[in-house]
Amino acid sequence: MRSFYNDERVIKTKKLIKTALSELIQEKGFDHVSITDLTQRANINRGTFYLHYQDKYDLLEKFENEVLDDINTNAENFIKSIKDIDFLGEDFSNEIKPFINKVFTYIKENYIIMKVILGPKSDMRFQNKIKKALNILLTEKGWDNYFDSQNTFVSKNYFISYLVSAHIGVIRQWIDSGMNESAENMAEMISKMFFLGPFNSIKNK
Repeated sequence: MRSFYNDERVIKTKKLIKTALSELIQEKGFDHVSITDLTQRANINRGTFYLHYQDKYDLLEKFENEVLDDINTNAENFIKSIKDIDFLGEDFSNEIKPFINKVFTYIKENYIIMKVILGPKSDMRFQNKIKKALNILLTEKGWDNYFDSQNTFVSKNYFISYLVSAHIGVIRQWIDSGMNESAENMAEMISKMFFLGPFNSIKNK
């Protein structure tokens, strides 16, 4: 029983720290947040903070990893649900929209921390993590076979780099513009740009 309550207390403490980080980022920006700010806002002592995190950058990285884990879990569930659908087929373009919608909804619900992770001052660390996760996902699904063909002009690494960079660029624009469009509209927009190409996607709705 003691272990259960200790686990519950750790979960509660980490949630308080994350909430404090999100609030403080909104108030003063990540660069100006100190450990003292975090501990005072979360109503914990410094020793408790350092029990879980080395510094605020370690806290942010663990936050990033949790975001990536959440997205990966949704992606894996999506992949399982369409395991027999052709990656390049029309059915795939229809089936992927709800998943993309979930991703945009998740980003909107976690707006403050996502703005830090994907903001103009963020580094390439999170983007590289997404590239690595996508590479693993394509391999596990067997979709990397498409890139093994001699008839394929674009290699897998370039495809992943383009896919991730383009999509994160759209997400950053959405965040920077105040997320005026709904998650559903963003999912529709990004699906069309992906499957029709950027130029064909602007021809008609």
